[in-house]
Amino acid sequence: MSAPNSAFVRACQAQSTPLTPVWFMRQAGRYMAEYRAVRKHHSLLEICKKPELAAEVTITAAEALGVDAAIIFADLLLPFEVVGLKFHFASGEGPVIEAPLRTPADIARLRSDGASELAYVSEAVRLVVRHFGEKLPVIGFCGAPFTLASYMIEGGGSRNYVETKKLMYCAPQAWDELMRKLVTVLSDYAAQQTRAGADVIQIFDSWVGCLSPDDYRGYVLPRTAELVRNVQRSAGVPVIYFGTDTATLLPAMKETGAEVIGVDWRFPLDDAWASLGFKGSVQGNLDPVALLANWKELRARAEDVLRRAGARPGHIFNLGHGILPETPVENVRQLAEFVHEYTARTVAASR
Repeated sequence: MSAPNSAFVRACQAQSTPLTPVWFMRQAGRYMAEYRAVRKHHSLLEICKKPELAAEVTITAAEALGVDAAIIFADLLLPFEVVGLKFHFASGEGPVIEAPLRTPADIARLRSDGASELAYVSEAVRLVVRHFGEKLPVIGFCGAPFTLASYMIEGGGSRNYVETKKLMYCAPQAWDELMRKLVTVLSDYAAQQTRAGADVIQIFDSWVGCLSPDDYRGYVLPRTAELVRNVQRSAGVPVIYFGTDTATLLPAMKETGAEVIGVDWRFPLDDAWASLGFKGSVQGNLDPVALLANWKELRARAEDVLRRAGARPGHIFNLGHGILPETPVENVRQLAEFVHEYTARTVAASR
């Protein structure tokens, strides 16, 4: 671990901190001029696969915003290439899987022994850790088994996840084989990042909110919990588990054993934390669109999130999803500064 005593890592462990740490999902992205300048010469995948470039955009964003953690620049779908599934990014449409999985035979052909081919990500982590040392912790990440499986099956994003659920319901053995293979690859992938110095791993389950609690517990929880345990055992680092539209799933998500549960903006933070029995840590949960509002409105909404957190140990301030491309950089920077100032005063006043 590069910064085990940082406010961010302590908050992940539900320990008291002198202020609430803050970072932002997608904090390196198209809303920043520096990132757009890099993208003029390199595709998204080129940046991911060139450790010096991935480290550069990671470091630039963290330093420009004054946040409490740097999240490595990578893409959720990078493991697809090492399992034998080709994909590309279509302009304006996001990722496209060239041959979606639809049958048990498709799943049987997938590899699960190629995580070492993703070493370029851990090398980028190593470069960022070397740059920041103990000054700033580094977050590694991977996609969650369900979300990656749904991309593989649907061929891209989806509104109803019909093909995913059909396979889940009609071929449960093939579904579990797919989840098992993904856990094998993702466990190795995350371990590479922690060995390179990542202080925390965030697991993104972006699409899991399409499931009922019963389906989540039956088809997703066992393998996701296995992934969380593997990460924790291999490096002893905290895990953040995040999904969107998951108000009904939060108690079940906590059963994975993740130290931190990420909350999206659709569920008041205090209600979300209460649904977890105020156990462990939570991350969130400002609506990303609030960053497009005037400062008075943005400040009021940020204050509301912080009031709902109640100065309890274990809150990490973040958005309920990633920063939008239209977002003014100054709003992000000012928000991080405000969270620090507001919570430092609150903590001082309570002593």
